[in-house]
Order: sequence, then C-alpha cells, then structure tokens
Amino acid sequence: MAEVMAGPAPYVYVATRLRVRKAKLLRPEEYLRMLNMSLPEITRYIEELEYKTEIDELSPSFSGVDLLEVALSWNLAKEYQNVLALAPGTMHAFTAAYLRRWDIANILTVLRGRTQGFGAGKIKEVLIPAGSLDRAALDRLVTEDSPERIVEGLRGSHLYPVVTRELSAALESGSFARLENELYKQYYADLVRVARSGIKGGYEFLQYIQLEIDITNLQNLWRLREGGATEEVREFMISDGRIPVDELDRVARLDSVDEIVDSLKKRANLEPLREAIEELRCGCPVRQVESRLTRFKLDLMDRMSRRYPFSVSPVLVYLERKRYEVYNLRAIARGKSANLAPERIQEYLVI
Repeated sequence: MAEVMAGPAPYVYVATRLRVRKAKLLRPEEYLRMLNMSLPEITRYIEELEYKTEIDELSPSFSGVDLLEVALSWNLAKEYQNVLALAPGTMHAFTAAYLRRWDIANILTVLRGRTQGFGAGKIKEVLIPAGSLDRAALDRLVTEDSPERIVEGLRGSHLYPVVTRELSAALESGSFARLENELYKQYYADLVRVARSGIKGGYEFLQYIQLEIDITNLQNLWRLREGGATEEVREFMISDGRIPVDELDRVARLDSVDEIVDSLKKRANLEPLREAIEELRCGCPVRQVESRLTRFKLDLMDRMSRRYPFSVSPVLVYLERKRYEVYNLRAIARGKSANLAPERIQEYLVI
C-alpha cells in the first residue's frame, strides 16, 4: 500500500481489516478450556486456529513445548510485519515506531542468552523480528562470541548509545535490569517525541503512549514496594506520563495502600486512570495486580479505538491483544510442561 494516500478510505480499510482479525483472537473461555487439556491437545487445538502454518512447518524439527514456543514466536513476528505492511501514511510511521519495543526485547534476549551460555540456535528460536532489526540482523548478532561484539553489531542503531553506556555495569553486576530499564525509558521518550512532532494523528497516538507509560509505572511502583526498594522508585519510573515521576516517588513512601490510592485519585488530570488506580486496593499479590492493570489498559485501549476509529488506535489495540494472546498461550504451554495445576496457571493469564 502506498505510503501517502488521499482521504480517509485507507484508514477505514485498515480499521475494518483489524477489527476482523481482532474478532478471531481467542476468548477467555477458550483459555480456560485449554487449562484442562494436555500439551499435545493444546497443540492440536491451536493448530486449527491461526497457528497452523507455523506448527506444520516446525513440527518436523520441534516437539512439545519447544514446538509451541517457536511457532508462537514465528506467528507473532509474521503478524506484526503483516500489520505494518498494511498500515498507510502516518499510521505506518506510528506503528513502526511502536514496534521498536521488539528491538529491545530481542537484543536483551541475545545478550542474556549468550552470557548464560546458550547456543545461537536456541536463542534464535525465541526471537521476534518485528522491530527495525530484521531476522538477518538478529541472525548476525546471535553468532557473535561476546557481549561487546554483539553491542558493536548494533552500531548505528537507535539502541547503540544506551547499550554502550550501560553494558559494563550490567556485566559487572550480572544483571541486565538497569540496561533494560534505560532502554525502555529511551523508547518511550522517542515515542512521545514522535507523537508531539506535529504529524497528523499524533494526539491520538500520544493518548495511548501516556496510558502505557502510566500503567507501566504503576506496575513498577507496586513491584518495588513489594521488594522493599521504594528508594529506587525515581530511577525506574518513565517520564511523560500523566502521573509525574515526582508524584510517584512521593506516594511510594506512604504507609498504606489506601493512602496511595486516595492521594493519586485527587489529581485532576487522571480521570481515565481512576479505575486502574482503584485496582491497587485489591490486596492481591503483585503478579495479580500487574495482570489487573494490564487488563484495564487493554479495555481502555478498546474504548479509545472506538472513540478514534480512523487513527492508529485500532492498530495498537490489535497489536497488544495479539501480543497477550501469545503471552497467554506461552504461559499455558510452560505451565503444562512444568506440571502446574490449572488454577496456578490461570494466575499468570491476562484474560
């Protein structure tokens, strides 16, 4: 599809196509049904859906949970690339910028895999080449014999400055957590800059990016509180959300959950987030709080896509819903492989 197309017709077409694709995604009751299946039954079940091509192609080389893992990764990458090719004009630019999150996920997977001694083939199985680093670029990176060589292979990419700055500390500490955090900070700063660059549709794009920043910050805040690391809140918060980093740092030090929720809900500009903030009172384990916040984000994205039907919003909704379909299927497959009880696996699902 041409990059520049006149009138709203291309956007109507894309929105319609993605509504059809979204309708084919798995429903909550289907995940619950799979919780009572064996791993081979789950494989056969999803082979009848949108994953048949990948499972048929990979089944001679893989089996069991490995077959599902690789098939899910391949399918997600293919679907994201198809959506990007479908998107016209500024919708394409916003989508390409958003999909760069997979560059971060992939390079961290490569770095962690190589430092932990995994072979190139094993690492390649779980990469999702949906960002600006295509499969050929990632294939080259996984063959490098040291983290330093991997990073040098990123020279000229948007990741290079941050990875170069943070690599030594990551290797010294044995943890890539700070590097990951710094990469996502840069990623969201870049997205906000694109949204505010004056491109048509930037306002709608910014609404979603700020929603994602706020939900991510609330999830990180709860994780840090649980770990007793409230002094690190400012370091791990992402700027440019509706909730200022100063406010998140302040409320993290309050004694009770009720104080945090009440304080945040007093802010005048947080109307869209009030339901999400209220979720923090649930008294649930951190993992369940994170799932509740993610479900809220997805539901609010759906509402935004109905409000702005011919913007990038329907694209983002589909990308995220598809991502969590793969996340849920992977969680079920891993849980079954580890012989976890169905109710335990269900705790990890976002449905």
